[in-house]
Amino acid sequence: MGKVITPQPGIMEIALYQGGASHLDGVSNVLKLSSNENPLGPSDAAKEAAIRASHDLHRYPSTDHGPLRQAIADVWGVDPARIFCGVGSGEVLKLLAEAYAGPGDEVVFTEHGFSMYPIYAHACGATPVVVPENERIVDVDAILAACTPKTRLVFIANPANPTGTMIGQAEVTRLAEGLPPQSLLVLDGAYAEFVDGFDAGKALVEARENVVMSRTFSKIYGLGGMRVGWGYGPQAVIDVLNRIRGPFNLSAPALAAAEAAVRDTAHTEKCRIENAKWRDWLANALAELGVPSDTSTANFILARFSDEAEADACDDHLRSAGIIVRKVAGYGLPHCLRITVGDESACRRVAHAVAQFKGVA
Repeated sequence: MGKVITPQPGIMEIALYQGGASHLDGVSNVLKLSSNENPLGPSDAAKEAAIRASHDLHRYPSTDHGPLRQAIADVWGVDPARIFCGVGSGEVLKLLAEAYAGPGDEVVFTEHGFSMYPIYAHACGATPVVVPENERIVDVDAILAACTPKTRLVFIANPANPTGTMIGQAEVTRLAEGLPPQSLLVLDGAYAEFVDGFDAGKALVEARENVVMSRTFSKIYGLGGMRVGWGYGPQAVIDVLNRIRGPFNLSAPALAAAEAAVRDTAHTEKCRIENAKWRDWLANALAELGVPSDTSTANFILARFSDEAEADACDDHLRSAGIIVRKVAGYGLPHCLRITVGDESACRRVAHAVAQFKGVA
């Protein structure tokens, strides 16, 4: 009998990723609030740029992403040479794991962290190490206590998904300073643009050699369908990532749309302001119905129910009303539902449906 074809160690320990649902059988006028998408969509400038780029689909795209890196540098005040562009921020995180972790190494993240972190660890044969949070907030002391000579990567999202909470700059700095010398701190800033005046770790990246920041165009820029992200880090780390990425990893329409999106700062600010307005409104409306949530700094709220049964029952009711939100039992939060902040009509629709569920509408 011949050898059995098997994948690399760790891969079969990966549970298949479950994205947010978008359809309900037999229900029209479905409101999808399960994937943290921008209800205002991308800017007109981004859409027009993608259309223009479509006239040259027979041409290969740029290999160095120069115009996009320069646009990011102009808007965010960073060094374009230290920017890495990837297929969503997911590719940035995945390649960091591939480049810096492997069998015998450990990858540290928190108990309610993004569900892809353990997948990245298992895929490269590393050992995931899960540390507790403190009331759904990243606990720096717990992370530092979990680090060992085997720790190669520490992932934290700030703001965090699915909790929406964040830690301050002083705590992030303390974490970076306390890591073992062989470890990289990866700051996942997918939701950073929703926080007014937040640099997502830019200053820390520029001050240290052990910090990398990742960002995405899928959230506030409304380009989830284009799959564009970027990373900012020490030159040595960026050079490593560029050695192992595909030469044409981003399409020409995606590059063009992202460049236009990041330069349209007026649209970005409009999205941030509208999100903050309706996020606070929705959180307060649900709190008045007996459904609390932590103060969110992202484009969603994590609604907490008395137990898993009530959360499941509310989810069933919302689905019957044509509203799809995200169950987060897989994040260790079975009594919660993550609800994307939509536009005014979406938020009012959610609040009305929850009120019906609670028997007060």
